[in-house]
Amino acid sequence: MNKTAYRRSLILEKLDDAGQVNVTELSQLLNVSEVTIRNDLDKLEKNKLLIRAHGGAFKANNIALNVSEKKKINLDYKRLIGKKAVSLINEDESIILDSGTTTFELSTNLKDFKNLTVISNALDIVNNLSQYKNLEVFMPGGYLKEFSMSLVGPMAERNFRQLYCNKLFLGVDGIKENSGIYTHYMEEAYLNQIMIEVAEEVIVVADSSKFKKSGLAFICGFDKIDKIVTDAGIEPEMEEALKKKNIEVIKAQ
Repeated sequence: MNKTAYRRSLILEKLDDAGQVNVTELSQLLNVSEVTIRNDLDKLEKNKLLIRAHGGAFKANNIALNVSEKKKINLDYKRLIGKKAVSLINEDESIILDSGTTTFELSTNLKDFKNLTVISNALDIVNNLSQYKNLEVFMPGGYLKEFSMSLVGPMAERNFRQLYCNKLFLGVDGIKENSGIYTHYMEEAYLNQIMIEVAEEVIVVADSSKFKKSGLAFICGFDKIDKIVTDAGIEPEMEEALKKKNIEVIKAQ
């Protein structure tokens, strides 16, 4: 990770902890000029990761919400996407469910499978799956990222590298037409990249509000993605652009 990305990642972590940050304090903490910090905050604001204020910044609403609160946003669309995504799964397959509120909705629709292996690093998803006795559930381990209730870090990375799956269902924070998919956190992005490596097929599940947004951490370009399951709110221009990149766009009606 370069110095700029590392610095901005720490700024976002400070925002998660305190809800706001101060330019002078960040300058002293990170041993850089206040001009550098202001430039960092301006860039993060452009990516909708925070809200600038005099002398500092506050959390943007989409960052400030915890997992339980985020589940309420666009819930009807997420439920439709979750049900549609399940139709892409076959018996006897192994799948990875990335952490996220849309992948959680997918996990609520797995009760009818007779033989399915599910791998996930998300505590809420694994807890939800525990009610289905017909599923074989694996949790690779790691340290807890409380904000997303997911397990990340070296242990998670090492264990995921030893796995293989038929399909990866990936939740994201942003999809940019000319670059690819994003999340807000560096650790999660790196773990997502490993998930992509061990999956036969990569399926992004995201409601249409995620399009034309980015995050601090780049996950991958569109060449790594096979399908995107979204809702009918996707703009025709974006849908056409994705199809030109050989991505199958599936709309949950």
